[in-house]
Amino acid sequence: MSRLAAGVVLVTSHEPALDPEGPPGEDVGMTATAFMSVSLDPPLVLVSLREGSRMDDLLAEQPLWAVSVLAQSQRHIAGRFAMKGRISDRLLFEDIAHSRGAVSGAPLVGGALATLECRTEQRVPAGDHTLVIGRVLAAGLPSTEGGPLTYFRGRYRHLG
Repeated sequence: MSRLAAGVVLVTSHEPALDPEGPPGEDVGMTATAFMSVSLDPPLVLVSLREGSRMDDLLAEQPLWAVSVLAQSQRHIAGRFAMKGRISDRLLFEDIAHSRGAVSGAPLVGGALATLECRTEQRVPAGDHTLVIGRVLAAGLPSTEGGPLTYFRGRYRHLG
């Protein structure tokens, strides 16, 4: 499957605070290449999450999430959120331009080619992954500049 070129997205969600009186919740992000459009009517997308990953566990509880389609200039963001054993996601978001989605409350990456805010419609176990199908509740086009970031043969690539 490394011979199949794929677009690169950042999937994000906001983990709510456990105690309303305590510290605020935390933003969580994950780089994904297994992302696709499923339907235009209704608008549905799908992302494949490694079973038991932090994002899989969070989206099992939190139905609202977002996707930022990364531009070729955002390779550093993809690499940062793909690292295993990384520092807390709070620190990873610290120096990345982003806004908070009005519908999902999840971070939306500034300069992304497109952003989608979603609500989980269905979760499908598939081997060692979970396929999460989300209804698109809001969409945006933060940037029209540059091409998409792609992944091919184990490396981030540029088209052209």
